[in-house]
Amino acid sequence: MNEIESRFNSYAEAFGLIEIISLVFYGAIVLETLWDIAINHRKKGETFANFLIEIGNTLLERTIFGVIFVAGLLFVESFITWRIPVEWWSWVLAIIVTDFLYYWEHRWEHEVRVLWAGHGVHHSSPEFNLSTSMRLSWVESSYSWIFFVPMVVFGFDVVQILVSFLAVLIYQTWIHTERIGTLGWLDKVFNTPSIHRVHHGTNAKYLDKNYGGFFIIWDRLFGTYQAEEETVIYGVLDPVNSINPVKINFIEYFKIGVDAARSRSLSDAFRYIFGRPGWTAKTKKKPS
Repeated sequence: MNEIESRFNSYAEAFGLIEIISLVFYGAIVLETLWDIAINHRKKGETFANFLIEIGNTLLERTIFGVIFVAGLLFVESFITWRIPVEWWSWVLAIIVTDFLYYWEHRWEHEVRVLWAGHGVHHSSPEFNLSTSMRLSWVESSYSWIFFVPMVVFGFDVVQILVSFLAVLIYQTWIHTERIGTLGWLDKVFNTPSIHRVHHGTNAKYLDKNYGGFFIIWDRLFGTYQAEEETVIYGVLDPVNSINPVKINFIEYFKIGVDAARSRSLSDAFRYIFGRPGWTAKTKKKPS
């Protein structure tokens, strides 16, 4: 078996494993949804929106955005002459580095308004259950690849990067639940349901905390860790108040456009787009 065939087989096995895990999680989401609707009388609206958003995402990510992700990284790779070999140890390293870069992507999505316009879709539901994990922006995956360009520069294989990225995302499915409490020392190392509930909270002490994918150690290192200490209030500070998937996905972009168009200066317009979410220009008082 030559090197190319061996590498192809290893990628196929990795993608195959991810597909199997994804199907298991999809099954768990459907079962939880049916149980909660039948037994706990959960409202159907938000969950219905989550499934519709997931359908849109699946179509986009398996076509145009998937191509953009791979093509963008392959373009960068064409300028790189060194490679990290695709071995078991490089897979472990790739997962760790991917998670580190995901932390920063996730953090900037909370700190830069135009990025929050996409990522905020995931936070917009006032409910928190497994189906919430599917509530991901239709736009977000079109630019996510940019945050992983450093891995290409360091010599990681593009397909290895993609598989690692998908692994980090899929891992987070099971942590969208209120059915699992705290998990002791695991909450100090990994992203767990308790840790992620905090991330989805609008409580003052919970805002902009716990960005990790697999691990929570990055949050501990960079001062964004917060343990679950009080009942979480889910959603966003400026509620969407809609279960329309199109409105959920694009309402914040519309608001950015309105704020920027009404700005009194280019600097204010710039900050409405690229500043922190919630930033507003202070109105200067006219001299009396």
